[in-house]
Amino acid sequence: MNAHDHIVPSDASLDKNFGHAAAGSAINCPPPQPKRTSSGAFSIPAFKFDTSGVPIDHQYESWRKSFSSLLELGECRDRSRGFEGKQTVWDLGSLAFSRIRTSALEFASVPGHTRREALDHWALTLPLGGSISTEGPAGSFQGGAGIVQVHSLGRWFEGSVTDSDMLVLFVPRDSDPEVARALSAAEFSSVDTAMGRLLSDYFIGLAKRLPAVEADNLPELVGATQAMIRACLLPSPGNIEEAQAPIARVLLEKARRIVQSRLFDPSFNANALRRDLAISRTGLYRMFEPFGGVMHYLQHQRLLDAHAALADPNDKRRIIEIAEQRCFSDGAEFSRAFKREFGYTPSEVRAGRKSGVPRRPAGEIATAAPEERLGLLLRKLHG
Repeated sequence: MNAHDHIVPSDASLDKNFGHAAAGSAINCPPPQPKRTSSGAFSIPAFKFDTSGVPIDHQYESWRKSFSSLLELGECRDRSRGFEGKQTVWDLGSLAFSRIRTSALEFASVPGHTRREALDHWALTLPLGGSISTEGPAGSFQGGAGIVQVHSLGRWFEGSVTDSDMLVLFVPRDSDPEVARALSAAEFSSVDTAMGRLLSDYFIGLAKRLPAVEADNLPELVGATQAMIRACLLPSPGNIEEAQAPIARVLLEKARRIVQSRLFDPSFNANALRRDLAISRTGLYRMFEPFGGVMHYLQHQRLLDAHAALADPNDKRRIIEIAEQRCFSDGAEFSRAFKREFGYTPSEVRAGRKSGVPRRPAGEIATAAPEERLGLLLRKLHG
């Protein structure tokens, strides 16, 4: 088998060159077989390339070739040591989204006179680990984990990247006039603002959920992504209002992660969460109103965590110790709250008579409008 036979070429409508970049050097590979999500619908097309399938002394050259339409990568001094590079590219129709893991390298834009077909897209890059330094038309800029950077593939730039894991959204210039205006204003910069961090959280959530998104939902997904770019890079009352739904989902997911990280912190409360989210008291109230308020939600998560500990046969601690770790100072109070939440006592769980946490039925999600399903699912996951 040829070293690249496992790579599937993309027919993504974003750009023929980007399709070739995603496909490496595969030319005669068969088209990918559509995959289905758990609901039976077709998933969004995804294309992968991994240098581990290439002979060691050809790995870097293969990686360079996969980006040749987008970037010129620097020379590798010692090719005998191999090169780690992995990429997954999702075809979103009028956009493309990629997760890329790469060893350290240098890069530069492709000179216009060498291009067969000019790429004039923006690349919005979010390092998940590592850092990127760029020299562009207006000077130098750099950024690390959690900060979106905006490059224009149609203009001159050069730079370097450390060993990195990153997410990249490719946006063509003719995708949307307002998006183009926002990206033109932000190109060749690191968007290290509160709204920019919100866009980072959106990218991370997108990467987690794309494998399960149905292809039929692509128009809504692209629309939400464009709305987030407009709201976060060119904020205005109208742009932010249009992006309220995706912004709310991003904030709710961020709130969930914060709460989970501070379940054992007795000083954690609604004010602390509000400060971490950088939103108003009114915004926080509205976000958690469906859950009975912040403190009710926090207690519910602590009780769920206690339930898991009590059901674990390897956890031999006393019930009061488990309760105190989750900020219940009184054993009787913990038992009452636990029974109110689940309908049975902590002792019954510890004795093995109750093991499963009740879950809300999923039927309401399946029958809901597509734009409502994610919100309903998040509420279901929160109990």
